[in-house]
Amino acid sequence: MGPRLPSLPRVAVLCAATLLSFCLAGCSPSVAPARDQERPLRIVSLDYCADQFVLKFADRENILALSPDATEDFSYMRDAAIGLPTVRPIAENVLILEPDLVVRSYGGGPSATMFFERAGIEVLNVGWTDTIEDVIANVERLSAALGAAEEGQAVASDMRTRLLAMANTERSVETLYVTPGGVTTGPGSLVHEILIAAGLSNFQDEDGWRSLPLERLAYEEPDLVAAAFVETLRSSPSQWSASQHPVAQAQLNGANVVPLEGAWTACGGWFLMDAVEALAKAGYE
Repeated sequence: MGPRLPSLPRVAVLCAATLLSFCLAGCSPSVAPARDQERPLRIVSLDYCADQFVLKFADRENILALSPDATEDFSYMRDAAIGLPTVRPIAENVLILEPDLVVRSYGGGPSATMFFERAGIEVLNVGWTDTIEDVIANVERLSAALGAAEEGQAVASDMRTRLLAMANTERSVETLYVTPGGVTTGPGSLVHEILIAAGLSNFQDEDGWRSLPLERLAYEEPDLVAAAFVETLRSSPSQWSASQHPVAQAQLNGANVVPLEGAWTACGGWFLMDAVEALAKAGYE
């Protein structure tokens, strides 16, 4: 028997196995790895939308790393993220941490899920939400996957209770949503659903995300202006943003502006209820 060779580090083996799996991708199906535990013990989050759910529902000691944006102003759970490691959503950086679960919304790019699953790592995708009911369902799904089903159900129940408290409060208060980039949104977006849940009507009646309707604003004025990321709008706006046009500035500097924290609407999570309640309150004043 010849001399025994030293074993390769686990990460090197994992990387080699991953490369081999890509070479064989054309002749072998992708099979999601089976979970052998109820609660993931080594979690990596790849973007700040995923960070929110990981910080809310995972045990702190099980979080290996969060995204670099976890402590930014637009991260709702930013205080809870202080002191935790961060990682850039680059394959090598994540693999070396040896996670048993990667949580992502957009982090790592469109091929990230396939890549990490072929490396034997389970991936939990946050997914896209268009309605508040979708968000509630997402809270329940993601909390269960992170081993905190009961806590997730409690959060979902609280959201439903808060929504019910504002039911049948529809008023003819036209509200224009504004971002620092000079963009607004109409029907078919989660922001539109937030306005409707608050009992307001949307000043922007065209579907999807669009530039501010400056020509219309020149002769029509919304009852309310919902200004998201209001500090960014005032402190470091883009020179080329439609929000810098005098017509838009007249609206943003008016007395009818409702400041919304960017973290309330940056991602589809339970925290959007803070925006709903702030808007509902302003609609009554």
